Amino acid sequence: MIYADNAAATRISDSVFEKMLPFLREQYGNASSQYSLGTKAKRAIEQARKQVTTTIGAEPTEITFTSGGSEANSWLFRCIADPYRNQPMHIITTAIEHPSVLNACRALERNGVEVTYLPVDKTGLVSIENVIVAIKPHTKLMSIMLANNEVGTIQPISEIGRLAKGKNILFHTDAVQAVGHIPVDVSDLGVDFLTASAHKFNGAKGTGIMYRRSGVSLLPFVFGGKQEQGLRAGTENVAGIVSAGYAIEESVSMMDDEAKRLSEMVKSTIRGIKEIIPSVRVNGDTESHLPSIINFGFDGISGESLVHLLDLKGVCVSTSSACTSGKDEPSHVLLALGQSEQQAKSAIRISFGRYNTEEDVKEIVSAICGAYEKIVATKGVGRYE
Repeated sequence: MIYADNAAATRISDSVFEKMLPFLREQYGNASSQYSLGTKAKRAIEQARKQVTTTIGAEPTEITFTSGGSEANSWLFRCIADPYRNQPMHIITTAIEHPSVLNACRALERNGVEVTYLPVDKTGLVSIENVIVAIKPHTKLMSIMLANNEVGTIQPISEIGRLAKGKNILFHTDAVQAVGHIPVDVSDLGVDFLTASAHKFNGAKGTGIMYRRSGVSLLPFVFGGKQEQGLRAGTENVAGIVSAGYAIEESVSMMDDEAKRLSEMVKSTIRGIKEIIPSVRVNGDTESHLPSIINFGFDGISGESLVHLLDLKGVCVSTSSACTSGKDEPSHVLLALGQSEQQAKSAIRISFGRYNTEEDVKEIVSAICGAYEKIVATKGVGRYE
């Protein structure tokens, strides 16, 4: 099997797995307990918190561990509007955000919050001018993702952050696809909130990260005990948190070399497919782009059919975000890029990771071109029609 859907989930690092394993077996104590088994678990959580803060330029008190990026995003949007319950409130986001942001915004709209969904250009980039125009006197929050999970486009977050600070607007970025893959520093980005998830950078599933700038208040997400500074009650997922700490540390230490290697693999994949299928489209920005994601459009065929044929060949890719797949709907991201419904349904996403090789690229190119030819032949149309 060749796994090339790392934007959905990554394989846990072997060394990270070894680090977390004791907290599933020997060191299984509750981190809130007072005896040594509990205090060892507590120390492990605090060490992971420091590992996270070191890599993103934060302070330990600014990090809360959650069950994932979606929970962290939901927490922010569910609680941010509460202080403005009886006042006008306006939020600015984009049309290409993750469903955990978009659906949270729609829920707030039903409660009277005004939301502006910024358009993007055909590469997926947000215009700073559009951000400026969208700001209103009662704008309280801007939420713009750092890197898109479907096409890999990286947004000008630092510039938007300076704009938000100048207007005294809280600023959040969903950095789930970015953390561990490109440099991320919360001060440079100028954000008040940042969310991330361990399973995107070779940690375990079920652990997310919420960065909240010191001095910015946020209501607790889960009420109960005093875990996570009283913001998220409940017994901590110690093993998952340990994995997040070591995984982010390891990923950042390998980041530069991995970015170069994955970028070359992406270029080789594009060259190989275009040589056989010249009509293929590459969706997204080719300059401001994550090093590991490619989104291809094959006009005239179904991306879902292509994914199923590739699965039969032992190649794992996707049509869109894992949170939106299986709905038989066109990607909201590609529609926002100005593509037709048919074009959006013809796309597949390839996302390389640490355990992919150049040999995988050759196999993927061969499998995609072969599957494409089979679909075209079955439809009885011209080879590149």
